[in-house]
Amino acid sequence: MTGPAITIDPSSPTALHEQVAGALRRAIADGEANPGDRLPPARDLAAILDVNTNTVLRALRTLRDEGLLEFRRGRGATVTTAAPQRTELITKARELISLAGQQGYRPDELAQIISQMPS
Repeated sequence: MTGPAITIDPSSPTALHEQVAGALRRAIADGEANPGDRLPPARDLAAILDVNTNTVLRALRTLRDEGLLEFRRGRGATVTTAAPQRTELITKARELISLAGQQGYRPDELAQIISQMPS
């Protein structure tokens, strides 16, 4: 793995380590990082993202605790499994689109409502 495209927004109310973990979770769910792929070293990710190494390590530990990564001495962080969350996310999105349709909203109107919500 060469490294997922991760962007961090320091002005976001979401903690930096949560942004890093979320971006990595998405990369795994989208197939950018597959089971068995090794992530770049935390120090390298931190330098690329311009955050503290401890921020990246905290995100990696979160993903390890979720079962998405495993740490091995000398091998770093390795993706253990594909993230099932994307399937759940798609299911929930379909439910939301259906509910919006029942209320008379088109998908583009729903997207506009979502885009105006605070994150």
